[in-house]
Amino acid sequence: MKAFKYILFLLLILFIGFAIYVAVQPNDYTFNRSKVIDAPVPVVYDVVNDFKEWPRFSPWIEQDKDAVLTFNEKTSGVGAGYSWEGEILGIGNAKTVDVLNNKKIKQEIEFVKPFESISNINWTFEQVEKGTKVTWSMEGKQDFMTKLYVAFAGSIEKNTGPDFERGLFKLDSIVQADMSKYSINVEGITQHSGGFYLYNTSSCKMEDFKQKMDEMLPKVGAYAIANNITMAGKPFVIYHKWDTENNTVMFSCCIPTTSKIETTNPNILTGQLEPFKAVKTVLRGDYSNSEEAWNKAMAYIKDNNLKEPITGPVLEIYVTDPKSTPNPANWITEIYLAVE
Repeated sequence: MKAFKYILFLLLILFIGFAIYVAVQPNDYTFNRSKVIDAPVPVVYDVVNDFKEWPRFSPWIEQDKDAVLTFNEKTSGVGAGYSWEGEILGIGNAKTVDVLNNKKIKQEIEFVKPFESISNINWTFEQVEKGTKVTWSMEGKQDFMTKLYVAFAGSIEKNTGPDFERGLFKLDSIVQADMSKYSINVEGITQHSGGFYLYNTSSCKMEDFKQKMDEMLPKVGAYAIANNITMAGKPFVIYHKWDTENNTVMFSCCIPTTSKIETTNPNILTGQLEPFKAVKTVLRGDYSNSEEAWNKAMAYIKDNNLKEPITGPVLEIYVTDPKSTPNPANWITEIYLAVE
């Protein structure tokens, strides 16, 4: 009997000791994971800020594809939210409580079943040399039951950290896929109205064209702004010579104007396009798809037995400004190939 009492006493001591061990564990927890995504900050921010995008990168929804998701009427910005109910996910909801555009998102996640808890989620977006550094963090309180759970199963960071890493990996993947989307539409024959324009001209190796254009076009725009010259449309490039044999291109970077301008800078000239008939092709997407767009435009000319004039204008009009439209998938380029 004495031995039995000693065993009970020992078990009681162990139980009390374990309870004390659990009780003295930290009352709070916090952890984060980061990843650099090769994309502009607004593109990444917009995906995370919209709960309707979450099924595409959430590591938890991926584990319970049959879960029922219910989205609030508002899915992005302060007041946005959604709820879930599933065999694996249990029951819970999330809402956005604060945002700092393109910089921070603060959210609150509430788990109802199989256990009750509330956690704070914070996202930060930082522009770095190679794109956007995304940091996903989680913090909350640990009551006694939570402390008891982590005492056996490991810390919340140990159990949830890999999910954050998986989520950031998927976020990177869908952002890259979204930015790669493009479409090409050969609209057929149209009439270009022509008009006056300011321009500068240069030639370079084909592989240096984009860098050269990025240097030249802002100079024409800056001249127009500095001299209060009204722009009559979107900037464009006129191709004068495309020499594949020697791998060179001669071109002008242009800003359309409402009238003929007498320039005071010898490097900025004025020109005029006469109205001309052309095959119009519209590329929606990254400029890297321009070659395919040009090939389709030229194929249209060949298939329809059209003839290009020897000195006919060849234009690319940049309808969207990459600075105000950060997602390349939304860039619009119009190509005009003159035909007789």
